Amino acid sequence: MTMNNYRKLNEDEIRLLQEHSCTADDWTNIEVAQNFKTDYVSHTRFSGKVKLGVFEHEFTLAGGMKKHSGLYHTTLHNVTVGNNCCIENVKNYIANYEIGDYAFIENVDIILVDGKSRFGNGVEVAVLNETGGREVMMHDRLSAHQAYIMALYRHRPALIEKMKAIVEKYAEENASTTGRIGSNVTIVDSGYIKNVKIGDHCKIEGAGRLKNGSLNSNAEAPVHIGYGVVCDDFIISSGSSVEDGTTLTRCFIGQACHLGHNYSASDSLFFSNCQEENGEACAIFAGPFTVTHHKSTLLIAGMFSFMNAGSGSNQSNHMYKLGPIHQGALERGAKTTSDSYILWPAKVGAFSLVMGRHVNNADTSDLPFSYLIEQQNTTYLVPGVNLRSVGTIRDAQKWPKRDKRKDPNRLDQINYNLLSPYTIQKMMKGRQILKDLRRVSGETSETYAYQSAKIKNSSLNKGIKLYETAIHKFLGNSIIKRLEETEFQSDEEIRARLKPDTEIGYGEWVDVSGLIAPKSEIEKLMADIETGVLTDVDGIHGRFVEMHRNYYTYEWTWAFDKMLSFYRLQPESITAKDIVNIVKQWQEAVVGLDKMVYADAKKEFSLSAMTGFGADGSREEQEQDFEQVRGVFESNPFVTAVLQHIDVKTALGNELIERISPLL
Repeated sequence: MTMNNYRKLNEDEIRLLQEHSCTADDWTNIEVAQNFKTDYVSHTRFSGKVKLGVFEHEFTLAGGMKKHSGLYHTTLHNVTVGNNCCIENVKNYIANYEIGDYAFIENVDIILVDGKSRFGNGVEVAVLNETGGREVMMHDRLSAHQAYIMALYRHRPALIEKMKAIVEKYAEENASTTGRIGSNVTIVDSGYIKNVKIGDHCKIEGAGRLKNGSLNSNAEAPVHIGYGVVCDDFIISSGSSVEDGTTLTRCFIGQACHLGHNYSASDSLFFSNCQEENGEACAIFAGPFTVTHHKSTLLIAGMFSFMNAGSGSNQSNHMYKLGPIHQGALERGAKTTSDSYILWPAKVGAFSLVMGRHVNNADTSDLPFSYLIEQQNTTYLVPGVNLRSVGTIRDAQKWPKRDKRKDPNRLDQINYNLLSPYTIQKMMKGRQILKDLRRVSGETSETYAYQSAKIKNSSLNKGIKLYETAIHKFLGNSIIKRLEETEFQSDEEIRARLKPDTEIGYGEWVDVSGLIAPKSEIEKLMADIETGVLTDVDGIHGRFVEMHRNYYTYEWTWAFDKMLSFYRLQPESITAKDIVNIVKQWQEAVVGLDKMVYADAKKEFSLSAMTGFGADGSREEQEQDFEQVRGVFESNPFVTAVLQHIDVKTALGNELIERISPLL
């Protein structure tokens, strides 16, 4: 906002304003910029202390219509108006606001701040448990990772108290009796706006009611609020749009989210790049890339991320006993098919697919990449099968491309890796679980019982192989990356290069809603909050940024440790020969998985997939129609990428083998 040198109105200006049908409680309370002219101020009522900038700009509206900046048919009470604003047809009044330059406000009912407001900061969102107990306090700088700790680490009351105090302090520091409407803001055809902070370049068109919130818009990533939107107690982050009759109550909307088509949500958190349309949400923790598009879909009391909800997906959070107290989690990348149902409490492993109705409260978190299929009211588990699914690979590739965040200051630290210490540790555990089941129940058992689910014999054996393949792939990837672009003269040099750069990374890893990090680092962060080392929201944010930045350094520490145990090696006796063996197994794993994905993709081009193509025509016309719409299998961009991946990875492995072969 331009800083003006203000002066009092002179007698001539007051007379001219009165001739333009303007009135004031006290003309001496009005101050204006040095070059102020009265030409573009008419039918305006001034009350309290008012400051006005200059009106020298002409707005060009859609369709080529031009409007000169100025004040027309409006009432202002304790308002500062920046330079070159156009404020017209305010039905009631604007009170207690500072308005930036080039704001365009037209056909609105009322915009006011009443008393001291925190603009949505410090509002408690009863997430995951509708009856309370896991409240997350919203604020402008809230990240998915901060919210995750606040919601889930309730067994550390001292930590939660400290975090609440930090947010409380932030909310108080940002509280004010004066609201702000930033520069280049547009507010048109809107109803009731009370206690709302509006950032630069925000566009509000036809909103019904906005009450107690922040629209954290900026020039790089504007916020858009569309027709019929109703929001109470909210924070909407940069680059997001909320459209078409969406209703939000006590909700945080992260960066680059899109909510529309009459979506309704209460007590929910939506983090970066979520897309929610048509359906409803209640008390959900929607981590990055949680997507739902269907009218019949209800997400309730669950934790999700990288998730796609099929139409008619539903969960129940109470068994009609003590009320809605149950919660559940679908770990990263889980999907639900149409008409799927889960009875909470339940926990579904990463990158799993849920099909049918599941009422047995299963926990499959140690068996990622699985199918959960219902047959005659029984949950059948098919472990690891999603590793060979073309859909899983496509998803992993599309998420980074669908990151719509334009704001250079990113709140969420998102790790897109499909294979990471987080998922591989689960597969190592899962492989052991499956082997133990086979040992205890016998290799010839038709089905095995795991928790409240059943696993068929063939599924169990395939699951072990698939997990092993993925483990080979991940460990091989890590080794090749570690040894790239270096010439080695001896086995000692190889050992020196393999030695990790840091101690951080050993042990368990966690997925803190999009951020994958060693549990030890999260523990350290929490301890630093508890002991008062970290005392503000930016300090906590900085730690998450640091963990994300050092991901690959920490990952190698973990991978090296697991490589030793998985391939039964000793760090002081590793040789080039050991490395070559690992790389060969890696090549086999990568090519094997790619071939499975290729075969899975081919099903999409089978004759049965052509059903419904080629209206009223012969088999030949059906195939031609299919080709026009879907293309030819061989030239499908995804298929060619898979084939290319096989070649590239094979060459990459061969290059390392050649480079160290003189040492064999």
